[in-house]
Amino acid sequence: MASPSGTPAKITQGSRTKGGIGESTLRPDGTLKVTGEFAYSSDMWHEDMLWGQILRSTVAHAEIVSIDTGEALAMPGVYAVLTYDDLPTDVKNYGLEIQDTPVLAHGKVRHHGEPVALVAADHPETARRAAAKVKVEYRELPVITDEASATAPDALLVHENRDDHHAGHVPHPNIVHRQPIVRGDVTAARERADVIVTGEYTFGMQDQAFLGPESGLAVPEEDGGVHLYIATQWLHSDLRQIAPVLGLPEDKVRMTLSGVGGAFGGREDLSMQIHACLLALRTGKPVKIVYNRFESFFGHVHRHPAKLYYEHGATKDGKLTHLKCRIVLDGGAYASASPAVVGNASSLSVGPYVVEDVDIEAIALYTNNPPCGAMRGFGAVQACFAYEAQMDKLAAKLGMDPVEFRRLNAMEQGTLLPTGQPVDSPAPVAELLRRVKAMPMPPERQWESSEGADVRQLPGGLSNTTHGEGVVRGVGYAVGIKNVGFSEGFDDYSTAKVRMEVVAGEPVATVHTAMAEVGQGGVTVHAQIARTELGVTQVTIHPADTQVGSAGSTSASRQTYVTGGAVKNSCELVREKVLEIGRRKFGSYHPAWATAELLLEGGKVVTDGGEVLSDLADVLEGETVEVEAEWRHRPTEPFDLRTGQGNGHVQYSFAAHRAVVEVDTELGLVKVIELACAQDVGKALNPLSVLGQIQGGTTQGLGVAVMEEIVVDPKTAKVKNPSFTDYLIPTILDTPTIPVDVLELADEHAPYGLRGIGEAPTLSSTPAVLAAIRNATGLELNRTPVRPEHLTGTQLSEG
Repeated sequence: MASPSGTPAKITQGSRTKGGIGESTLRPDGTLKVTGEFAYSSDMWHEDMLWGQILRSTVAHAEIVSIDTGEALAMPGVYAVLTYDDLPTDVKNYGLEIQDTPVLAHGKVRHHGEPVALVAADHPETARRAAAKVKVEYRELPVITDEASATAPDALLVHENRDDHHAGHVPHPNIVHRQPIVRGDVTAARERADVIVTGEYTFGMQDQAFLGPESGLAVPEEDGGVHLYIATQWLHSDLRQIAPVLGLPEDKVRMTLSGVGGAFGGREDLSMQIHACLLALRTGKPVKIVYNRFESFFGHVHRHPAKLYYEHGATKDGKLTHLKCRIVLDGGAYASASPAVVGNASSLSVGPYVVEDVDIEAIALYTNNPPCGAMRGFGAVQACFAYEAQMDKLAAKLGMDPVEFRRLNAMEQGTLLPTGQPVDSPAPVAELLRRVKAMPMPPERQWESSEGADVRQLPGGLSNTTHGEGVVRGVGYAVGIKNVGFSEGFDDYSTAKVRMEVVAGEPVATVHTAMAEVGQGGVTVHAQIARTELGVTQVTIHPADTQVGSAGSTSASRQTYVTGGAVKNSCELVREKVLEIGRRKFGSYHPAWATAELLLEGGKVVTDGGEVLSDLADVLEGETVEVEAEWRHRPTEPFDLRTGQGNGHVQYSFAAHRAVVEVDTELGLVKVIELACAQDVGKALNPLSVLGQIQGGTTQGLGVAVMEEIVVDPKTAKVKNPSFTDYLIPTILDTPTIPVDVLELADEHAPYGLRGIGEAPTLSSTPAVLAAIRNATGLELNRTPVRPEHLTGTQLSEG
């Protein structure tokens, strides 16, 4: 791990306390997870528990003629069967921003796998058999699957009576949201261009493919409320959507985070939360729902597939003149996070480059395809795939090195984005590209090394379908820009409660937030912050629940920034209270107590010169100090709906990749040998976790480059591959070497100077792999994922 000289992150308290900020402290849940002892939400159990099951639609678009639950209800062991008519209140829809998603289908179904009925039974197999006995009669309707069918003059409306706040500014009711960004004069700039390149790009639908399918346990309570133990990304957002449907005040819907087996955006929307609570309240018994993998493919949103149309111009000396682009995202049947994804895709569609004149449009469609929403990278991934392919096309047309062409046009601190917002923190795009290009290359034809042949190093791997005769090496580069935190005027804040007390003669800090630990390592960082700010070694992380204020979502690379900021803020307030107690108890005995710069380090109170004034345990003896405080980052504003201008984002992160691939051009097989990465992280609060985030994001980008795609039949809108047999994700055998060069250029606006990390590497890894494959084959390759038939010219059937 390397770091150039840059602005250091300022740490004023407890910097010498063991296990604090900047150390690679181990995760408290790490050993349990790798040994299989960690309790995930699917492991929960309750005495006298029932099992819930969801009946899903077998068609993508149809009127519901009738539903007959009689045979299911008559089965022994069945306690309840619920349909739309059994919902307890007039609030029957939910949604992150637009409440357009029905709890259970009513009148018609809008996508394959939509929930239609619920069953509770005393055994999971009984519940499944009973759900299969619910008879639903459908009258199928034509399916809307793309822009042409969605916006045709005679197109059916996916949602007949839209009244959301986006409906007034879209050109068609089947468009969820539209965001143009116009700056400068593209027509005039085009005249100045010596070369112009265009491209039409297709980005496939990606699944989050998290480890643990959706699951939760709802327990009815004596006061008529319910306690939901759930794997989610945002407890308070779930609460806001659940309580109105149940007809309960929010204080009677208690929520506790249970073990989460990954998320990546797929748990930001509700899945089985309301269903489990409805069944628990109806039966008066605890109800557990656990999806199998097949159900999980239908039970959460996916990454938006996209069509992207790009035009770039450049002068003969390599300076970009203009960008004109149009991005069409398929949002599927319900809105989910589509409006925000549109905002990200449009505002980041230029990439980390200086372009004065732009004409950008991004839209999201309503269709009968599976609903799409948040996934790691959130709109910026699709745009990066297109603009990086364009950079390579321009460099080739100008006869320039692709890295040097990018560096020539790279943004830096002070650059104005197309939205008119200045980048006011380090933006080391050119430096990241220089560093990743300078990293040592892996050896060629590793399978022919002196240590003996290893078929795992060949395209095709253990299948051993090639012997290396037609294998060609390719190298490709890409760089991306991703926003950090919620944008466009969203009140993005977090809350933390911190307590200090003496336990068994030792000072102990307890940190309580509603942050969802989904595998990102936030609980580790919170403990590090408490040790740094409070000078204690013993830190307890309270389980996340709704008994403390909201921490927002574990998404948008925001948790360390925003909830970490809240923990830091609360710790600072606790520290001042502790010092006030010390001044009251001991100030008369030592004049140094009166000074302002007293530090807490290693369980002691010390002066800034290092003189020990007291043990923390003595100061806190008989005292408990507790603070609950919010923390907000600087405000943002919505983008103008006509011009796209506005200070819409908080912070940006940047990553660059170099991909090295080997391709059997005759068989169409690809082996990614290496994905080297350089990334600016502002401040590495936990260097080991930083590496894990970068390598994990890189691997997800690799997946969508060469294997991952949910295939939807264009005639029926049915999902064709809802299993890990047919939806492929990278395994350890597919994952290349991922060397990482970390920069630490502090953002003065952020706690400790940190920068959100987890999403940026997902952007640039995909186009880097595609660029390397193009370099090896000479093919244009304008879609993801790349399949063997795209490399050999052989036409295979979809799926």
